[in-house]
Amino acid sequence: MSSPTGSAPGLPHRMPRPRQSGRHRRPEPVTAPEGAPALVLAVPGHPTSDVRALADDVVSIARAELPGLDARVGYATSGDDEFPALRDTVKQAVAERGDAAEGPAAVVVPLLVSPESQHQQAIREAAADGGPNVLVADVLGPHPLLAEAVHVRLSEAGLARADRARLFTVATAADGIVLATVGGEEAVRAAGITGMLLSARLAVPVLAAALDEDGAVAATARKLLESGSQQLALAPYLIGPEAPEGLLAKVAEAAGCPAAEPLGSYPAVGRLALSVYMTELGLTPERAPAR
Repeated sequence: MSSPTGSAPGLPHRMPRPRQSGRHRRPEPVTAPEGAPALVLAVPGHPTSDVRALADDVVSIARAELPGLDARVGYATSGDDEFPALRDTVKQAVAERGDAAEGPAAVVVPLLVSPESQHQQAIREAAADGGPNVLVADVLGPHPLLAEAVHVRLSEAGLARADRARLFTVATAADGIVLATVGGEEAVRAAGITGMLLSARLAVPVLAAALDEDGAVAATARKLLESGSQQLALAPYLIGPEAPEGLLAKVAEAAGCPAAEPLGSYPAVGRLALSVYMTELGLTPERAPAR
């Protein structure tokens, strides 16, 4: 993919460094090529100061994984000057790229782990205002790193062992997990894949349910209890902005089980945002962005 004069356009390239002798050479850092499309993180839901901090953390992680990356944030439903609207962020990226440059001007990455038709439609419509040189990537999941992230959030809440291999004892560890997502049946099916990975990590049953469907989480909790689980936990399979504020606490109370925190800006989220950006461009970095 490279030519005698350098890397092919759009591919990550290595920064020149003095060669090291010996068996243990340091890996040379991978950087974004000059003129690479902007990564525009599309944030769904109602923007708040907490949501802005979360989004800023996610793009910071992506930039750290690929130095030189042009990563920006746009809010899909923003009408406030305090939060840059997605359509304006995309238009700005396209304008800065210019008409002469080849390839896409921007890749819009939805800040979603599961398919969610309403949010995805709003993101697609906003991105379309940027013209034909704008690509819209898929959602971040399912992915093994998201199962890891859910596991960490459960352990932080004292609802799961932090390390299965060491068999740490957690008195409040759940023996049944409801993996709650938003977006209807399609989102629940996608969450079910991550649920299987999570079940393998924790060695307990995990069932997915729609957080935004009345009674779905409570009904799933009853199934787990009927199958022999005695101590349940609600694990949000979402980043945070895609669910209405207060919904998680309300549903957890109705289901009668404690809940972990959403994924938020867990490092895997930023790495996966970068991964889907590069996948959309058809690129395979020499160092995988998702570790």
